[in-house]
Amino acid sequence: MTGRVEAIYISPAAGAPMAAVAAVEAIAGSGLAGDRYQTGAGYYSARPRADGGRELTLIEAETLAALADEYGIALPAGASRRNLTTRGIRLTELIGRRFTIGAVVCEGVDHCPPCQHLVEVTGRPVLAPLVGRGGIRARIVAGGWLRAGDLIAPAGDAERPG
Repeated sequence: MTGRVEAIYISPAAGAPMAAVAAVEAIAGSGLAGDRYQTGAGYYSARPRADGGRELTLIEAETLAALADEYGIALPAGASRRNLTTRGIRLTELIGRRFTIGAVVCEGVDHCPPCQHLVEVTGRPVLAPLVGRGGIRARIVAGGWLRAGDLIAPAGDAERPG
């Protein structure tokens, strides 16, 4: 079970547009350098999570395609407000497990359900269609650089071909 990072997004502040970046530093115990949750400027920053669940968020590109196919809702990857868009891996299978993204080690914390804030920021009725498939939250265990195209694999599986 492996996949790839299709795109990386960060935002400097709550509600600010997400900016696509080719690479970003993942800081263990903190988040992605310059992202709103790493700097404490995110919408939910006032509600800290001891489990590191706001350090990194991921969503499957396949989910965004299904949203368009099943509901006619076009939601560009950056508009999903998730940091990483992935392809080829079932993210929910990483919850409770360590996994690697390139050389970065992460741990799946829990589901990242859609919220009313996402509806307000995007102007799209995505709340119900994304329930159960809004992506996952992860903490960064060992930092490094994340790059678009990086391999994603459960820890111990990184050397196996996908």
